[in-house]
Amino acid sequence: MINSFAAPHAYGKAAQDKIFGANAAAVAAAAKFGADKVTNGTIGAIMDDEGKLVCLPTVEKVYRDLPTNELIAYAPIAGLPEFLEGVLTATFGNSRPKAHMAAIATAGGSGVLHHAIWNYTKEDDTVITSDWYWGPYKVLCRDMNRSLDVYKMLTEDGKYNVAALEAKVKEVFAKQDNLLLIINTPAHNPTGYSLTDEDLAAVIKILNDVTAGTSKKAILLLDVAYIDFAGEKEEVRTIFKGLANLPENILGIIAYSMSKGFTMYGQRTGAMIGVSASEAVIEEFKEINQYTSRATWSNINRPAMRTLATIYQDATLLHKTEEERDFYYKMIKARADIFVKEAKEVGLPMIPYVAGFFLSIPAADPDAICEKLHDDNIFVVPLAAGVRVALCSIPLSKIPGMAAKINAAMKAVEGK
Repeated sequence: MINSFAAPHAYGKAAQDKIFGANAAAVAAAAKFGADKVTNGTIGAIMDDEGKLVCLPTVEKVYRDLPTNELIAYAPIAGLPEFLEGVLTATFGNSRPKAHMAAIATAGGSGVLHHAIWNYTKEDDTVITSDWYWGPYKVLCRDMNRSLDVYKMLTEDGKYNVAALEAKVKEVFAKQDNLLLIINTPAHNPTGYSLTDEDLAAVIKILNDVTAGTSKKAILLLDVAYIDFAGEKEEVRTIFKGLANLPENILGIIAYSMSKGFTMYGQRTGAMIGVSASEAVIEEFKEINQYTSRATWSNINRPAMRTLATIYQDATLLHKTEEERDFYYKMIKARADIFVKEAKEVGLPMIPYVAGFFLSIPAADPDAICEKLHDDNIFVVPLAAGVRVALCSIPLSKIPGMAAKINAAMKAVEGK
């Protein structure tokens, strides 16, 4: 009896996304008990303090005012030229590194990750990221017959674990010629941690030391999806200055997304930015990644690209947009301040939180803890190393007491 038509590389694949599963459980509980009695800390989208999904008003107005032609016409495969220039400004601010660079439009930040894995590693290669990571990194790697391996992100005193990264880089380079390293910063998903400028310099030194004098090549991918909610606009972008004068064996890639900074989650628009000391490497970057775009989604969302371009070509619109972002950044920060303060008071362990949509709590049995929290109608996401709380989606009024309830659930499950 035939029970599968799948090719060998596709057979047995199945994606059970814990984030959307946890959200579905929260939605069901809200329908049963009332939304006011349920705390939904699962989804990475901004909800206001009334529980409504946020769209920045200026972004919405620009988008809705676009002429029909801009809403429905095809876009160039590489992206609208005005978008590609605007996205460099949006990404780097005043810290654009002195280097050769180019941008390619992608289907969100996920599109950048897809292209980087496909075009810069080969089948059976290993990709590296930290032990706290966004789950789809692994899904993307597995779908392309690559492996994802991790290093311990933090030292015991909460500092970036340069030594662990160096050991993992050397281990992987011992068996392959190209290495893709994914670092989600600033405002790391899922922990809210951020690397310092000095941390990134240490990362680049490791990659340079291991590749220098060899034919090996390192690709450093910075996933900056949450950069617009990571702190003061220019301060959080100084990290990019470290990409100036990269050694010839290192290619920098930035994964930029409009999902968060423009609150255009479902429009699936982003950009893949290549940074190199070599003009030839960037020319190749443009060609091979445009080719892969054509082979996957062809071209992407024109009206979203036009929205970014329009805003970044108009100083007044940009100023309004940044004011609105700052309002919601402060709204999320206020929630975080209460949670972090109460976590310290009750002794709840946390990964050091700097900024962003999420914070994380290390745990031995995350699934059981999340299940236990359902008793209090609290819904958060179990990860491999702990529990993720989406501060962005929890109204301020529901934050007080939450840390204590999570701590109690941990003790009940882990017997401490």
